[in-house]
Amino acid sequence: MSDPLRRIDALVEEGTLPTPQVRRQLRVAAGLTQNEVAEAIGVKRLAISRWEAGQAQPHRGNRRAYAHLLRRLASKHPDAAAERRPHEK
Repeated sequence: MSDPLRRIDALVEEGTLPTPQVRRQLRVAAGLTQNEVAEAIGVKRLAISRWEAGQAQPHRGNRRAYAHLLRRLASKHPDAAAERRPHEK
């Protein structure tokens, strides 16, 4: 299985999160702010910031909700689900 297919599989598995970079790309592609995502999940904006920076991981209940949101965003914005190299921004 190629790397892109593994990344896609990871996006759709229950509770599995994409890389912090992809998390941010999905949110931005959907035109959402960190605050909007935080309110939807029921956490503070700082939590979203830390999850997108790779400084922290969501706990079980929040992780499931966040993974669900990211899967939905990935289905609407498949190009944003791809991990980009630094020169591809």
